[in-house]
Amino acid sequence: MAYRFWSEEWIREYQKMINSSEDYKKSGATWTAGAVCLVVSANPSVGFDKEVGIWLGLYKGVCEEIKTVTLEEAQKAPFVITGDYSRWKQVVLGQLDPIQGMMQGKLKLKGDLPTIVRYVKASQDLVKCASKVETQFVDE
Repeated sequence: MAYRFWSEEWIREYQKMINSSEDYKKSGATWTAGAVCLVVSANPSVGFDKEVGIWLGLYKGVCEEIKTVTLEEAQKAPFVITGDYSRWKQVVLGQLDPIQGMMQGKLKLKGDLPTIVRYVKASQDLVKCASKVETQFVDE
């Protein structure tokens, strides 16, 4: 069953994929820097009337909490990564590495870049988890 991208069902499935990933358990084992929020920019043409975030409560290789949040709530996370729909689609499809996307300005980071860079492997493993979710993109 395919889940609509960024829907409640999609994020629940994403959490399952994260928590069943042995690779992420290892690569994220020392992460204690707090939540990461992924924000998709407003784009009414693909169903995002306003910015919407996914709050990832990550701690020591486990996603303890996942939820949809407003932009205001997202800004409370220590790390906020923002991009438009097409960029997040590229990330989920494995066409854009999020760290490279931040370095190239394709994704915007609020938070400590050196901390994020130390966790490149964990970031890649989180992307692998997202790519395992059967995803229905709204523009396809």
